[in-house]
Amino acid sequence: DEPQGVDIEQDALAVYPLIYWPATETQPAPSAAARARLNDYLRHGGVILFDSRDRGEGEGRPLARLAGGLDLPRLTLLRDGHALTRSFYLLNEFPGRWADGPVYVAEDGDPANDNVSPVVVGGNDWAAAWAGNGSGGFLFSAQPGGERQRERAFRFGVNLVMVALTGSYKTDQVHLPAILERMQ
Repeated sequence: DEPQGVDIEQDALAVYPLIYWPATETQPAPSAAARARLNDYLRHGGVILFDSRDRGEGEGRPLARLAGGLDLPRLTLLRDGHALTRSFYLLNEFPGRWADGPVYVAEDGDPANDNVSPVVVGGNDWAAAWAGNGSGGFLFSAQPGGERQRERAFRFGVNLVMVALTGSYKTDQVHLPAILERMQ
């Protein structure tokens, strides 16, 4: 379906397992009521992808203004072995329109929510890589890797949605032989 805007002051956030939030210089900080609703959303399994769209080169002011007052976990670089690297596709990079920007996730997953990071932070401008023009083409180029980079951006998006919808089930796959043995 087409992307849908979310009014964090009014909409029922629970129906959105994943919110993509591009940070801009002109966006106002969320109100106290909006921050309370976002904190509740994050505590109950919601995932927010904050995208500074600055290739990871910015100073983070817009993002800091938007996320200020949220109960966010301590963040760490997204590394191999994290559920986002293998929830559907096996990935070791996470490009969008831009490549090579750092991506951060919660240092420790939330045990109450299947150890899923409630927040993903980066600056690779994923929505621009995904944005189609309605005629089978795309609105923006993916730089520097072109269409191969765009494909990897879509794969990151699929992995992100899989984690938001199913949690870290993929990390449980190491236990599959023992589970199958017990079932016999």
